[in-house]
Amino acid sequence: MTLQLENLKPQEVFKYFSDISQIPRGSGNEKQISDYLVSEGKRLGLEVVQDEFFNVLIKKPATKGYENSPTVIIQGHMDMVCEKNKETEHDFEKDPIKLRVDGDFLYATDTTLGADNGIAVAMGLAILASTDIAHPALEVIFTADEEESMNGAMNLNGDLFKGTYIINIDSEEEGTITVSCAGGVTALVTVQKEFKDINSKVALTIDVKGLLGGHSGMEINKQRANSNILMGRILNHLLNHAEIKFDLVEISGGAKNNAIPREAEAVILVDEKDTEKLSKELDNILNIFKNEFKTSDPNIEVLCKKSHKTYNKALTDVVRDNIIAITMLMPAGIQTMSMDIEGLVESSTNLGVINNNQDDFVFEFATRSSVKSLKDVINSKMTLLCKTLGVKLELEDDYPEWEYAKNSKLEEICVNTYEEITGKKPHITAIHAGLECGLLLDAIKGAQAVSIGPNLFDVHTPNEHLDIKSTERTWDYLIAILKNIK
Repeated sequence: MTLQLENLKPQEVFKYFSDISQIPRGSGNEKQISDYLVSEGKRLGLEVVQDEFFNVLIKKPATKGYENSPTVIIQGHMDMVCEKNKETEHDFEKDPIKLRVDGDFLYATDTTLGADNGIAVAMGLAILASTDIAHPALEVIFTADEEESMNGAMNLNGDLFKGTYIINIDSEEEGTITVSCAGGVTALVTVQKEFKDINSKVALTIDVKGLLGGHSGMEINKQRANSNILMGRILNHLLNHAEIKFDLVEISGGAKNNAIPREAEAVILVDEKDTEKLSKELDNILNIFKNEFKTSDPNIEVLCKKSHKTYNKALTDVVRDNIIAITMLMPAGIQTMSMDIEGLVESSTNLGVINNNQDDFVFEFATRSSVKSLKDVINSKMTLLCKTLGVKLELEDDYPEWEYAKNSKLEEICVNTYEEITGKKPHITAIHAGLECGLLLDAIKGAQAVSIGPNLFDVHTPNEHLDIKSTERTWDYLIAILKNIK
C-alpha cells in the first residue's frame, strides 16, 4: 500500500484502491486489471467467471443466518478516464497512478485519480475478502469499458446471476440514492481532409486552455466552458466578424467524449499584414469569454504564438467552413431540463473530442437523455446538419436510460438503513449521467437497482479527488444495507 494511505479507514478498502492504482486500466486497456481481479477472487477461494469482454464476476456464499435472504449484486466498473494536462508526463498504458493525501481528500498527481470507479472495485474486493461482515449471498460484478462504450455491461450474460437486488457504487454524492439515469449515444462526425496550395503566409498556433472541464453528464449543469466550442467561436469570429482571411491547417481538442474538454489547439495561416489585427481580435474575444464564464470558468486563456513550422498546404475553404459549422451549429450543452425533477438536466450533448487524423477530422459527441424520444430528436438534428454539410455521421454505443421503479423494496431498505445510521433522510434522485444499471436490469430480469457512492469531485479531470471520511461513512452504510437485507 502507498505509505500515505496506510492509516486511512476503511483500511482494507484503501489497500485495494492502492493496489489497483498500480495497474493501468484505461478504457479498452483492461486485461491486466481484469486478470488481477480473477487472481484475487481465486486467492480468496471464491467462484470466479471472466468473460471474453473482460467482465469479472466473483460469487461469495451467504454468511450464517442469511442463507435464505435475496442474493445481492454489487457492481462497479474497472476502467477509468485517463486525463492529464498537456505538459504532464504520464503514460497511462504503463505508469501507476501517483496517489497523494491532501487534508481530508485523496488526489492523484497531475492526472485523474480513477476513484470513478476504482472505489467501487476496492469496496467490492474488501467485502469479498472480509471475514466479519454479515451479508446475503453476493455476486460482485466488475464491468469493463464503461467510460467509453459500456461494452462490458452491454454484453453481460444475465443467466450467470441469481441476484434480485443490484447495488451500483458509481454515484458521487454521499447521502444520495440514485434511482434513475440518462441513456446515451456516441455521435461521430467525420470530415475528410482536402488541401490547397499556399504561398508565403505566417503560421500561428492558437491555444484555448485553463478550463476546469469535468464530467460531461454530472457537471454539464455547471455551464463550464467547452474548449472545442470556444475554438469554433474563435475561428468563426475571425473569419465572419473580424473579416480576417485565414487558412486552417489543423484543429484538435479534448481527450474523451465523456469529459468536458479543457484544451484545444488550431493552426492557421494568415498574411503578415493581418497578424497585429488578429492579436487584437483574440484579446477582444478572450475578454468576451472571461465575461461570459466569469463564474463557471474564470481562468480561461487564449494564447497565440508563431509556429516554427512552414506550411505549403492548408485545408480547402469548404473543409474549413464545415469545421466551423460543426463546432458552431451542432447541438451543444444542455438541451432540455426535466419538468418533473427540479434541477435535473433532461438531455444534453458534449463535443468532447476533435481528432486530427491523417486523412480526416473526427468530432466525438456524447449525447445523453433520460427520455428516449429527446435523444432521438438530437440525433435527427445532427443527421440533418451533417446531410446539409455533406459530411458523415455515425451513431454508436447506444445504451438505454434507467427508468425509475418507484417505491421498490430495495429502495425502502436503503432509505430505512440510512435513516437508522444517520438520523436523516437520504436524497432520492435521478442523474444526468450514464450508469450501467439500465443495461444490468435489461440483462437480469426482475431485478431492482439503486446506486450509491462517496463524495467525489472534479471527476474526469486531473483535479479529481475523493472525500476520505465520506468513503468511510459510505462503506459503513453499504455494510449496514447488506446486514438489513434478510
